[in-house]
Amino acid sequence: MPHTASAIETFKVQVPDTALQELQHRLACARLPETETVSADKTADPQWAQGVPRAVLSDVVDYWRIGYDWRLFEHRLHQIGQYRVLIDDLPIHFLHRRSSRSDAVPLLLTHGWPGSVAEFIDILDELADPKDIGAPAFHVVAPSLPGFGFSGKPTISGWGTEKIAAAWVSLMERMGHSRFLAHGGDWGGVITTILGARFPEHVRGIHTTFADAPPGSDVDELNEVERMWVQERQTFWKNQAAYATQQATRPQTIGYSLVDSPVGLLAWILDKFAEWSDTETNPFETISLDRFLDNVTLYWLTATGASSARIYYESHNSIDPTLRVHVPAAITMYPCDVGSKCPRPWAGQRYRDIVRWTEPERGGHFPSLEVPQYFVKDLQEGLASVMEVSQ
Repeated sequence: MPHTASAIETFKVQVPDTALQELQHRLACARLPETETVSADKTADPQWAQGVPRAVLSDVVDYWRIGYDWRLFEHRLHQIGQYRVLIDDLPIHFLHRRSSRSDAVPLLLTHGWPGSVAEFIDILDELADPKDIGAPAFHVVAPSLPGFGFSGKPTISGWGTEKIAAAWVSLMERMGHSRFLAHGGDWGGVITTILGARFPEHVRGIHTTFADAPPGSDVDELNEVERMWVQERQTFWKNQAAYATQQATRPQTIGYSLVDSPVGLLAWILDKFAEWSDTETNPFETISLDRFLDNVTLYWLTATGASSARIYYESHNSIDPTLRVHVPAAITMYPCDVGSKCPRPWAGQRYRDIVRWTEPERGGHFPSLEVPQYFVKDLQEGLASVMEVSQ
C-alpha cells in the first residue's frame, strides 16, 4: 500500500516542570514488595533469580528521584536535531545528525524494545564525523518506532514490522535518501532484515546484531559451539521469555501497570537490561545509570509502556519464513545477546550475501551502551565491507 508523508517539521522537546514534579512525587510514594526470598543455602540462588532485587531497585529509585536530571537528555536531543513527519497518518519522530563530509552516506538506525533513540545519542557524532579520516562517514537518521518515545501511538492494528519497514523507506525518501544503508538490533534487526529483503532498490546493504534462521534448519550441520548457541537460545525462549508472551498476548493488561507506575515500568525494563547485558551483578557495570534512566524516563513521560509493548502483539514470531536478504549483509553476534544469537550456517540460509561476520569477545543486547567504542568501529568496518560490494 502507498505510504503518504507530510512535510518534515522541526521538533523540540520541552517537558513541563509539573510532569517531572509528578514523577518525583510518585517515586517518593512508591510501595515496594518485600525483599525476595532466599534459600537456606544463601549461595544457591543468584541475586537476580526472582527478578530485580529490591535493594538494587531501591537504590535506582532513590537516584531517579533526587540525582537524575532529565533536562540534560533534552539538551542533548536538541543538539543532535529532532524532527517529525506524518507517515500514514502517524507522526514519526526521528533524530538526524548530518555529516560535514562530502562523501558521507545515508544510514538508518533502528532501535528495539526496551530501548529507544537514547541508545544512539552518544555514538552519532562519531558516526557522522569520525575522528579517523579513513573511516566512513554517515548522515544518520534514527527514528523512534511507532508507539515509542515521541512518535505517535497507533490507534488501529497493523503497525507491525513489515509496515514499519515500508514507512522507513518513505521517511528516508522524504529526507532525500533514495538509497541508504541500514542497521538495527532486536526489533530494529527484524525491521532491518525486512528492509534488505523487501526494498533492495533502496537499501544498499545492512548491518545487524540480529539474525533469524528460516524454520527447519538442521542442527547436524553445526559445530559444538554453534550447537551450544542453539541450546542457549532455546533455553532463553523456554524459561526467560515470559515478558514477550505477555506483551504478545496481553499488551493492554501489562500496559496499565507500565503507564501508571514509574517503579513498575523501571523494574520491567531494568530486568531486561540486567539479564541481557554482559555484566556480573547489574547492568551499571558497563551502562551509564543516567543513560539508562534517560531511556526509562522517555518511556514514562510519553506514557508509551502499553503502546511500545504492542509491537510484540503485532509482530511476534511473524517474520516471513520465505524472506531472503540478497543485499550485502554484515552481521555481529555479541556473546551475551543470547536471545538473538544465530549460528552462521543457519543465518546464511536467510542472508544470502554475508560479507562480514563478527563474534566479539564482549557485549550483550545493548552494545552501543555497553561497548560503544567497539560498537562504532564494528559498525563502520561492517558497513565499509558492505559498501565495497554494493552499488
